[in-house]
Order: sequence, then C-alpha cells, then structure tokens
Amino acid sequence: MTRLWFMGSGAFAARCLMHLSASLPPGISLERVITGNPTRAGRGLRETVSRVEETALALGLPLERTGPLSENEPLLKAVTASPPDAIFVVDFAQLIREPFLNAPRWGCLNIHPSLLPRWRGAAPVQRALMSGDAETGATVFRLVPEMDAGPILRQVSVPVGLTATASELYEKLSLGGSQIALEGVQYLLNAPNNMLHFLKKQDNGAATYAPKIGKAEGEVSWKWDALRIHNVVRALDASFGAFAAVRGARLKMWKTLPCEGAGGAEENVGRVLRFSDGFPVVGCGGGALRLDEVQAEGKKRVGGDEWARGLRLKEGDVL
Repeated sequence: MTRLWFMGSGAFAARCLMHLSASLPPGISLERVITGNPTRAGRGLRETVSRVEETALALGLPLERTGPLSENEPLLKAVTASPPDAIFVVDFAQLIREPFLNAPRWGCLNIHPSLLPRWRGAAPVQRALMSGDAETGATVFRLVPEMDAGPILRQVSVPVGLTATASELYEKLSLGGSQIALEGVQYLLNAPNNMLHFLKKQDNGAATYAPKIGKAEGEVSWKWDALRIHNVVRALDASFGAFAAVRGARLKMWKTLPCEGAGGAEENVGRVLRFSDGFPVVGCGGGALRLDEVQAEGKKRVGGDEWARGLRLKEGDVL
C-alpha cells in the first residue's frame, strides 16, 4: 500500500484535497490530513476552522490539527518512525523543515497554481491575471528549503481567456494539479529507485515572484487603461475585490469587460460613454470598461444595470 499524507489549510488546498480524494486509485491511501489550528477573528472572536478541516470532515478523512510542526511531538515521531511515501503540502502557511522535508520516500510534493518558475510565492493566480498572462498552469514539484524552487515532477498548462477570473482559475488548477499529482505518484511507483529520472530542475534565472496581495492594490483609477483595470478586477474576485472612487465613495467592481471607447481623451476619463444592454460603459485612460457587477459602500453586490438605475445614471455623467 502506498501511503500519502496531506498538509494544507486554505481554499486551494481544500479543492485539491477534494479532487485527490475522489481520484485515488486502488493501492494508494490518504493516511493523514493535517491542517492548522482554528483561528479567532471578527466580533466576539468567533473560532473559525480551516477550509481543509471542513473538507476533510465532509469527506470522512482522518484529520489532525497542528500548531508549529516543530513542536508537534506525535507527528515528529510518526514521520521518523513510519514515514509515508510522500507528503502533499498545499497552501499550508507553514515552512516545511526536517524531518518532514526528506523523511518520506519521495519527500514533500507541492501542488502550486502556476507554471514554475514563473510566479513563485503566495499569489500566483492573482499576479498572472494582473499581468495579463495568456497562459498559466499547475506544477507539482518536490519541496526544497528555498521557496517554490524545487525540481518539477509534472506540469499542466491552462489558457487564460479575457473573462477568466481568479475563482475560475483556482478551480481549474486545483483539478488539473491534483490529476498530475496522482500521475506523478504513479510514475514514481513505476521507478521507485530512480526518482531523479522524473524530476526536472527549475531555471532559477527565469523565476518571477508573486508576493501576497495588499489591500491597497485593489484600488484602481479610471485614468488607467481599461484592460489594466479589468485585470485587477478579475484577479481579486476571490478575495477583497477591486475598487474605484465614485462620487466620493468607494465602489467595488466584481465583474467587468473591456470595450472599445474614446479612451485617452481626458474629458472622457471616468465618464459614462454609453450603456450596453443596460450596463454602464465608462471611459478610461485607454479604451472603456463595462461595469457588469458592482457593490456600493454598505450595499450588496448587484448587476451594474441595477446599480446604474438606482443612481439614475445617464450618458455623459461623470463618476
């Protein structure tokens, strides 16, 4: 029996766990699911469990919570006394050190939502969208002490269309990444003494980095090119959202579409140029942007057409 452990906490990890669990072939066991301790936040400091914990419990998988791995004596003893064949580490928010890093036969394998070495770091999907990448993907690689720099076992690429959002890409990449992770395990089973044959060293000279997104990065300006604004909107749809100043208040934008327009003309920047099927089309520093789904301060998310009717917006109005 091939024995696997899984370490993860966040939403991407939870998606991967769900897909891995559903596709495990005979002879491969998901022996442990390890996640972080609950956190307390919000009014009343309400306890919140990780998304991986929610998923593991729903699937009936064996779950263990942990604080810092270096202080978890039972796990330290388990990984040295009876190490698994591999540990999948996904979106875990802890640095993996010895003995976990190399005690398993195949080490720790990470499912990363990018085409490494492009976009190493915490926010690869968001950075790919913000940069307007035409392609992204998922990479399964063996962990080393350096961040996201280990040798690659498998990769799969995914095209990024104009309307693709972070939410959609995370789902596609969790599925594709989980599939190639299990393919990788099968390859390793076929050559248990020659793992290096299946690993490809990364080109560190081609590496780019994807630091965590700060909330200030969600602010956009109508002076920007419409495509640049749109890329920020779709990059942040799975988190806190992009926003612009509209009549002295903050307007969040959840769904947009770049359009042709009289972009670049100073008098048209931030102006409602026309309506498309009821949705306002706003002039930008380059091109124009249709507002399909928005959220005014203190309000719920609504269609851009409903929001425009509520404000009685008309062609020529300046936001």
